[in-house]
Amino acid sequence: MSTAIRGVVHERTIARIVRLPPLTQGFAGPGHLMAPVIAGGDFEHTDPFIMLADDHLDLGERSLGGAHPHAGFETVTLLLDGELYDRDEGGRIRTGEVQWMTAGGGIIHGENVAARGHVRLLQLWLTLPRRDRWTTPDFQNLGEDVIPIRREDGVTVRVYSGESGGYRALTRNHVPTTIIEAVMAPGTHVTQSLPVSYNGFVFPIDGEVTVGDSSIGVGDVGWLDRPATGESSRVTLRSGSGGARLVLYAGEPQGDAIVSHGPFIGDSRDDIVRLYTQFRSGQFPRMSDLARARKGTA
Repeated sequence: MSTAIRGVVHERTIARIVRLPPLTQGFAGPGHLMAPVIAGGDFEHTDPFIMLADDHLDLGERSLGGAHPHAGFETVTLLLDGELYDRDEGGRIRTGEVQWMTAGGGIIHGENVAARGHVRLLQLWLTLPRRDRWTTPDFQNLGEDVIPIRREDGVTVRVYSGESGGYRALTRNHVPTTIIEAVMAPGTHVTQSLPVSYNGFVFPIDGEVTVGDSSIGVGDVGWLDRPATGESSRVTLRSGSGGARLVLYAGEPQGDAIVSHGPFIGDSRDDIVRLYTQFRSGQFPRMSDLARARKGTA
């Protein structure tokens, strides 16, 4: 890697644009449509992000799915619209809120989740550093009352992780990560600072946004360039004539290869075999038990 040049701020641009495929039926059956924002399988280029699903739910009274395990990574669930409810695992997650679950050494969750009305969510699989791969499972519910909101002329930025314009999220991160959602009036702009080492992308939810000379809209994923020099960097986001709503994800690449199989991430195939053995023998804790224990000590 090239040596950083002190005092140089790199203006990030869009290096590549990935077009989402059409929505298809998701794992929850009728009423669940999804599209892969990050499909997985190209971790060398998407590090620290493993996968990202854009889920659209309209399930009526049906639950989202049964209990299932995860291990070796974190999930970050951002509610774009609607509400998820789980009376076992920590109550409600509403529009503009986030649940950050650290699967770590292994956890079972999703036992009693329901979508209230029409729900749209983004669920990210975020790697863990090798040293933290098997950390104790945990979760954070980031509600409306703790999410910092940055306001500029015609722009509202919700800071889910990291920092934006002097506003810092309370998220406990294993991997340094910035996640913001920006709602922009027509013809406005906002600048987001990022460490020069971060890998990241812009995902428009509504409208059109321009970064440098590239314009991206709904259905596009705009991956940022990866500067080799500079002490810091920034992204300048400009909305089109109809305004824009977008989510920006950026994080510190970990540089460690991973092995993915089903709901598990490991450093080797042996890890995957071990995780399946532990899960089948009942060694994974349940997230609902963690939530109840937390309430009991609150």
